[in-house]
Amino acid sequence: MPLFHRFEFDVLGHTVSLPVPLLVNVAISCGAYYAGRSLIPKMKPMFINANLYGIDMNKTSKPKIPEAFGVVTGCIFLVSLFLFIPVPFLRNFSATIQGDFPHDKFVEFIAAMLSICCMILLGFADDVLNLRWRDKLYLPTVASLPLLMVYYTNFNSTTVILPKLVRPLLGHSLDIGALYYVFMGMLAVFCTNAINILAGINGLEVCQSLIIAGSIVLFNVLEILHGNHSEAHEFSLYIMLPYIGATLALWRYNRYPSQVFVGDTFNYLSGMTFAVVGILGHFSKTVLLFFIPQVLNFLYSVPQLFRFIPCPRHRMPKHDPATDLLHISRTQFRVDELNPLGRLCYQVFRHLRLIRCELDADGKTVTCNNFTIINFCILLTGPIREDRLNRLLVVFQLLCVAFAFTIRYPLAHYFYDTN
Repeated sequence: MPLFHRFEFDVLGHTVSLPVPLLVNVAISCGAYYAGRSLIPKMKPMFINANLYGIDMNKTSKPKIPEAFGVVTGCIFLVSLFLFIPVPFLRNFSATIQGDFPHDKFVEFIAAMLSICCMILLGFADDVLNLRWRDKLYLPTVASLPLLMVYYTNFNSTTVILPKLVRPLLGHSLDIGALYYVFMGMLAVFCTNAINILAGINGLEVCQSLIIAGSIVLFNVLEILHGNHSEAHEFSLYIMLPYIGATLALWRYNRYPSQVFVGDTFNYLSGMTFAVVGILGHFSKTVLLFFIPQVLNFLYSVPQLFRFIPCPRHRMPKHDPATDLLHISRTQFRVDELNPLGRLCYQVFRHLRLIRCELDADGKTVTCNNFTIINFCILLTGPIREDRLNRLLVVFQLLCVAFAFTIRYPLAHYFYDTN
């Protein structure tokens, strides 16, 4: 039977049809999980012996934790994709000999793996060499070029459907040309860094990535069931399911209390994977909907990210060994030494009570919490255990996903034509 045939079975009187490559992909994804579950504990001593470890500052005992384990997950993920390559493309030998081969889809798949592989390499280089912040903006842009070139050669569609409200003025759609490629390049930069800056407690990076990945899988399944762009969404599933399998194994050892740290390698890998499926699956704007907490964290962090307010290298919460609770981390500055944008940000955030400020006796030196939603959450709750803080942030991510699906489906017809 050719691999592109579908496997059909009855469920409660309804016929369910699944493409055989998808079933093979699920099996490979399960294999990725068990491979990670076996390899990670065996490789922990190797990383510590290579001095790839960090100190868990949020624990009283300050244990040594092997770091940069995202590279292990990334390798398992890539091997899973390599093993899957023949399944959807080599339908049968006669079709290949006759020239009936989906070269465009094959190039998409290879370009996706190339971009992901580049980000794994660059992320591991960051973990080992401790690259500067500006480099973290350049590297995803360069790694996304294969994706943009494939999109240009296979589709080159730069038309945006406009909301109903502005159609009387601008029409049904607008061709934005090169700006569309700028948007996709910026999407890759945002996805890779957004997860990286919402981090600092055990399991948070992996758990938020799993929720985003699960949301993308659910969206793809819903679209396929509605008969919308089935090939593009099947392509997305082929990438996301092995990612989830490999990442679940990592989460098993990274959740509280962490036995391994994921490093920037995992954050880069995850961000580029989400950007890949969004760009080549043609639902990049929907992917952004699943990043609502990361978008809010980015907006909240802008004053420090752009150095309007002094930004320490690490903004993770501070641990109190006596109580085993996390407290807000702080930054200190003189108001009169800030530039105009810095003073504006300080005044706006202070009046909106988004930060907690303390003035020294001179009335000019300010001590306030760092601008992350992790610290903001501690402001709302007070000192809190690390595992409980992680659960609160995960619940917030899930609520935002539910809101994203509400925007994407029940509310969409108010702004766009839906069938």
